[in-house]
Amino acid sequence: MVREWQDRAAEKAEKFNRLQQQVEQISVTESSRDGAIRVTVASTGMLQDLQLADNANNRPMPRLGAEIMRLVQQAQAKIPGQMQEAVEGTVGLADSAAQHVLDQARKHFPEPPPEEEPPRGTRPNEIRPAVEDDHQPPQRRQSPGRRRPDDFDDDFGNGSFLR
Repeated sequence: MVREWQDRAAEKAEKFNRLQQQVEQISVTESSRDGAIRVTVASTGMLQDLQLADNANNRPMPRLGAEIMRLVQQAQAKIPGQMQEAVEGTVGLADSAAQHVLDQARKHFPEPPPEEEPPRGTRPNEIRPAVEDDHQPPQRRQSPGRRRPDDFDDDFGNGSFLR
């Protein structure tokens, strides 16, 4: 009986070692629609690679940054699915420890928010009409007023000017 328990424990340990090796090898790559941006994330969700093509600089910087982040989130959201495949092929989905690992992965890498349409004027090659605004608000003239004799301080008086 003890021998059977030891054998099962050794077999389970071997399966979890294979699972760990497979999970460590997981990486997900996502690319922008035009192929100008490509990101790769590891199973930990960390960015492993970022490649920008020459035409990536056609985007305004805020849009470029937002698109990179969106691609990273899309890649991260695929990690739990790949982890689930690794679990199925090694320890099986019935294992409670494996289910906990998958639950944590789903919690840390949720589905990204839906892609939003970029605001007007941020698409590449979009023509934005220039608005000429030559209207100047009226400036209020201030009268110089009368100065008192103690307002004249061009010789700094008797004291130091370094107070």
